[in-house]
Amino acid sequence: MTDSHTPPEPDDIVQASLLTGFLGSGKTTLINALLKHPEMSDTAVLVNEFGEIGLDHHLIEQIDEDTVLLNAGCLCCTVRDDLARALRELFIKRVKGEVPPFGRVVIETTGLADPAPVIHTLMTDRVIANRYALDGVVTAVDGVNGDLQLGRHSESVKQAAVADRIVITKGDIADDEELDGLEASLRALNPGASIVRAEHGAIHPDELFDAGLYDPNTKSLDVQRWLRDEAFDDRHRHDHDVNRHDDSIRAYCLRYDEPLAWEPFVGWIRTLIATHGERLLRIKGIVNVAGQDKPIAIHGVQHLFHDPAQLPEWPDGDTRSRIVFITRDLPRETVERILDDMKAAVAGPG
Repeated sequence: MTDSHTPPEPDDIVQASLLTGFLGSGKTTLINALLKHPEMSDTAVLVNEFGEIGLDHHLIEQIDEDTVLLNAGCLCCTVRDDLARALRELFIKRVKGEVPPFGRVVIETTGLADPAPVIHTLMTDRVIANRYALDGVVTAVDGVNGDLQLGRHSESVKQAAVADRIVITKGDIADDEELDGLEASLRALNPGASIVRAEHGAIHPDELFDAGLYDPNTKSLDVQRWLRDEAFDDRHRHDHDVNRHDDSIRAYCLRYDEPLAWEPFVGWIRTLIATHGERLLRIKGIVNVAGQDKPIAIHGVQHLFHDPAQLPEWPDGDTRSRIVFITRDLPRETVERILDDMKAAVAGPG
């Protein structure tokens, strides 16, 4: 978090979406189904290995050892070692005309992956940040085994907790009562995420992409979709035991009616990062900064933050600051107290 809050806006940005989910959650089925949609024709998909996704029936042209062209017009590339390298090389191929132009990249993580490092890469690598913008995190959750996985594997909990959109898969073989229970747990864990159900991976791309952080049609933020602070209006969700799987994770939205002075606000974020960075699974918000006519959007994951971005206008006429936190072992009261301390320190004695 820097003191600057009007970074330059890049001219040529590719929408990047992260697809995560625990082992067996149905990511491969989901991607194969998505690639059949015409809306995905300008999409590049980064996967760990081609063999894991079974693309033989789609393959029509081998561009090089890492890249294939699909009959739908999509690209599919392997990520063998370094995601940053793969993204840079893919964009260079795009510029040189070695691959068809693409406007979206979908990055699939391994089933045991922590999503945070991938988000960090998109946020911190300057070359990548000037070419790709994070649209959102999509998490697939196994409709049959998801409840068990949430109870046994912290990776599964974190993947769901940081998601912008959650897909409950295998709706064709899961019991309706079990699906309802799983959805209730996921809503308690992450009230800001949209949740949809899919059978055989069948789902329209519109339900997963264009989540709001980056809109490829307008080159701007759609804060109402991205922030979804209205999901936190039900007070019991703030204090509710999030779910029986991992009661250390909390999701809450802080709202401030009066404009926030920039200096204590930056001090607040820096202190949170320094003292509780590992516990900040995700932060996103819109801030009314004292002395500024336009709102500032912020987005962070653990120790790292995007540069704050000034928005052209308030999205809904509500000029309150609204900041959504998803944390592990970091209660709302602690976060609020640190801001109060920053305000008091800036104000001085008396």
